[in-house]
Amino acid sequence: MTMTDSPQQERIIGERRLRREDPGLLSGENRFSDDLVVPGALHLVLVRSPHAHAKILHVDANAARSMPGVVAVLTGQDLQSEWAAPMPCAWPVTPDMKNPAHYPLATEYVHYAGECVVAVVARSQIEAVDAAGAVIVEYEELTPVLDLEDAVTDASLAHEELDSNASFVWSLDPNPEAVEAAFREAAVTVSERYVQQRLIPAAMEPRAMVVVPSPMGGDYTVYSATQIPHVLRVMLALTTGIPETKLRVVAPSVGGGFGSKLDVYAEELLCLVLARRLRQPVRFTEERGEGTMATIHGRGQVQYMELAANADGKVTAVRVKLLADMGAYLQLVTPGVPLLGAFLYHGVYDIGAYSFTCTGLFTNKTPTDAYRGAGRPEATYAIERAMDTLARKLAMDPAEIRRRNFIAAEKFPYESVAGLVFDSGSYQENLAKALDRAGYAELRAEQQRRRAAGDPRRLGIGVSCYVEMCGLAPSRVLASLNYGAGGWEAATVRILPTSKVQVVTGTAPHGQGHETSWSMIVADKLGISPDDVEVLHSDTAIAPHGMDTYGSRSLSVGGTAIYLATERVIEKALKIAAHQMEVAEEDLEYVGASFRVKGSPDQQLPLAAIAFEAFTAHNLPDGVEPNLEASISWDPPNFTFPNGTHIAVVEVDEETGRVQLERYIAVDDCGNQINPMIVEGQVHGGITQGVAQALYEEALYDASGQLLNASLADYLVPSAAELPSFELGSTVTPSPTNPLGVKGVGEAGTIGSAPAVINAVVDALADLGVTDCPMPATPERVYSLIQQATAAR
Repeated sequence: MTMTDSPQQERIIGERRLRREDPGLLSGENRFSDDLVVPGALHLVLVRSPHAHAKILHVDANAARSMPGVVAVLTGQDLQSEWAAPMPCAWPVTPDMKNPAHYPLATEYVHYAGECVVAVVARSQIEAVDAAGAVIVEYEELTPVLDLEDAVTDASLAHEELDSNASFVWSLDPNPEAVEAAFREAAVTVSERYVQQRLIPAAMEPRAMVVVPSPMGGDYTVYSATQIPHVLRVMLALTTGIPETKLRVVAPSVGGGFGSKLDVYAEELLCLVLARRLRQPVRFTEERGEGTMATIHGRGQVQYMELAANADGKVTAVRVKLLADMGAYLQLVTPGVPLLGAFLYHGVYDIGAYSFTCTGLFTNKTPTDAYRGAGRPEATYAIERAMDTLARKLAMDPAEIRRRNFIAAEKFPYESVAGLVFDSGSYQENLAKALDRAGYAELRAEQQRRRAAGDPRRLGIGVSCYVEMCGLAPSRVLASLNYGAGGWEAATVRILPTSKVQVVTGTAPHGQGHETSWSMIVADKLGISPDDVEVLHSDTAIAPHGMDTYGSRSLSVGGTAIYLATERVIEKALKIAAHQMEVAEEDLEYVGASFRVKGSPDQQLPLAAIAFEAFTAHNLPDGVEPNLEASISWDPPNFTFPNGTHIAVVEVDEETGRVQLERYIAVDDCGNQINPMIVEGQVHGGITQGVAQALYEEALYDASGQLLNASLADYLVPSAAELPSFELGSTVTPSPTNPLGVKGVGEAGTIGSAPAVINAVVDALADLGVTDCPMPATPERVYSLIQQATAAR
């Protein structure tokens, strides 16, 4: 059989189609976890530690227990028997990794401000809040560990039972002799220190959940604003001892996540065990200020970055030493986040020697975990900032230094010095297209004109080139990194008797547009309208198998699984068509949702007719089962490697230190694009988050470990008013690792944007002698740099 394009079978993949998810979201018809009406649900409110590090001496809950509407007030000791295991960490990166036991309620010590200490359950939210305020907890304050570099040698310990603050040391050093030789022989070296400040996720929807026990008990439905319903179900079972078969996890509409909902949280576990204990539904919805302390933080690293290069600017070696802030505990994938960047600190450059070492350190701060990009923005920032430093040392244009070091297009698939095989790319083309779109030569001329005129509005141009690894797989590779899960994804495609199509996916969208994209993939393959395809997801009772959504894996893994399941449906339909048309399978071709005899277009059988015949099963070939349906679990053979070039143009006011982002140009290669409109939306959001790190956002702590900007009144999240219209372009080098040729784009903008913006800020001030600007580049910080540089001249 052959598949043939025809006027009756126009391509749907590649069309700009409005998202089918949006009408329900825009009209308020969709329901989020906190919208769910659950009669009789009790409300959970947590008493949290006000201290970063302290011993719990006494809890007095007598007054709270007697207050109106209160059903239970429980301490960590009260609930200790409810746990089959501590809270999970699914990524033990080394055999000797230290992982202090972490329970949903603290029992003896608290290790960060915001840690849960007492659970208050009442019949209404306001009654629970009032009762929580009446709980008195007596603490003995202890010295907190807060500074990451001090944590290496400080006598103070974040955890009393440990002998140091180090959780693990993980190294990637394939040829240490080559690295040492490269640095000995280098004509020029770069040695830089960069800080990845902590970021506070600010998803539109705060975390919310409700657990509903069955009337007879024993079965539980967990509704949660989560990215990982399937993973959550497994971890709930392991932690509480409730059989997985008794747990159903549903993620209703989920209002954003970016990694902050890629976790198993104390509140989810508490709602479940309290529902079991009290035999009533229990719900929790976090307050925004509460979430800034209790939801994970992103980033949190100190990077020591070294380059060795020859006199022509060719980089010969990269050496990285990383201190990574775990926070107080290891959450689901906390220790693995630095490893996601460990293989990429050489960036898009053809480099012969490489060394990477990461030390994971405990501090008495909110735990860190995956946040949009997870390790790859950190890696890109370090190499792209260092490349600009190298360019300045050699008096070379930043674009030229990159050209001289790119991996050549003809080298793909390219085996990197870090051990990965990059699938495809054309880095020279990305850069050339971005420079042309920006009018790079004209921008440099304008910069010189302003400098010559002494214009206080300084122009800066920043270039950033990135590559990332997405679609984490295959599972055997993840096993080699000690990751506690696989990289596969599951899909089912069924054609119903009425010829409508139902797709079941193991991915769990939270804004990515899976329903639109998945329907386009199936419709394109079957030659039908996307409107005839229904996509089901985010409910473990409907989609029992899945690895969920994170790491830009959904399309390259989940979308490919759907594509392959659709192929299997067509293969089964072919057998039925050949049997009923009394011809050989090889004599048929599939065109426009019909099978027809090659060379005889009048002899055809529509797919709709075959679907009904498969349902009745009156005349099926021997050995063919009824119903037109196929399921698959697909494990990719490799990661995918999206890449691109981003250029930021900023204006720095010398008199105030204010940085204004004037233009932003992004050229990305995410392989074949299913829906360019969705691609652009993902890039827009990603760039905004990266720009936010560069210019606005930082979790600030005082000397006692208190978070100083725990509300959106103090933590600056940019809006559209702070950003220009993004100028987007793309190149396409299809990935050979999957039949769709796709790579992923959900994190690309975040990865490329922060270094582009900071490179631009430093570029604007370089003639004053400024060589670095820590993130975020606030007016105060930039003005101080200008004053220091001016005084030193």
